Amino acid sequence: MSDIIVKGAREHNLQNVDLVLPRNKLICFTGVSGSGKSSLLSILGTLESPSSGSVVLNGADVLGLSEHDLPLFRRRNIGFVFQNHHLLPQCSALENVLIPFLAEGRISTKQLHWGTKLLSRVGLADRRDHLPSKLSGGERQRVAIARAFVNQPALILADEPTGNLDRTNVGYIGDLLLELTDTSMLILVTHDPALATRTQQQATLDGGSLTILPTTSSIHSHS
Repeated sequence: MSDIIVKGAREHNLQNVDLVLPRNKLICFTGVSGSGKSSLLSILGTLESPSSGSVVLNGADVLGLSEHDLPLFRRRNIGFVFQNHHLLPQCSALENVLIPFLAEGRISTKQLHWGTKLLSRVGLADRRDHLPSKLSGGERQRVAIARAFVNQPALILADEPTGNLDRTNVGYIGDLLLELTDTSMLILVTHDPALATRTQQQATLDGGSLTILPTTSSIHSHS
C-alpha cells in the first residue's frame, strides 16, 4: 500500500501534479528556484492546501481533516528538516528534540529515553544540555534531524537540509538522514547532486510539472 498519493494537485506554480510513493522510499526533488519544490513540500507536509486535487497520507484524506485534527495528524505523521534548523533558542538540545512530545503534554520516561538515544545517535550525547547558541551550525542541524525523527513519523520532509553547511557537514548530515530513514519515507529537496544521487528515486520539477526519473540501483544502504 502506498503511503502518499497525490492526484491532480494545483497550487501557485504547480500544474496538475500526480505522485504515488510507497513506504521506505527515499526520493529527491530537484529543479531551479521557483519550479515548485517548496510548494509541493508544503502541500505534502499539510502546511498548505492545493487549490485542487487530493492528498492521501497513510490512508488518511489529509484535505478532509478538520482544523482541530490536522495539527495533531501532522505532529504524529510528519517530520520536518529545514535549511534553517528552527530550534527554540531558550531550550536545550534535548528539549528541542522532545518538542513534538511536549506539544501533547508531559514527557514520559520512555519518551525521554528515546529522545536521549536519538541525540546520541546523531553524535550529540555530550551536548544535550547546551542551548542552540552554544552549538555549531552542523550541530544545530543534527538536533533538528533528531527532532524530526523523534515521533517515528511515516514521512520526513527535508527542504535543503545541507544548504547552509560546509562540505564536511554536508556529507555527515546526508549520512544521518539516510541512515535514520528505516521505517519512514524521506522526501528530500536539494541542490547538491552528490546527495541527490544517494536516494532511490529522483524527480524533477520544471514549470510546475513533476517528472519521475527512471529508477536506478540505490547507492544507499542502511547500516
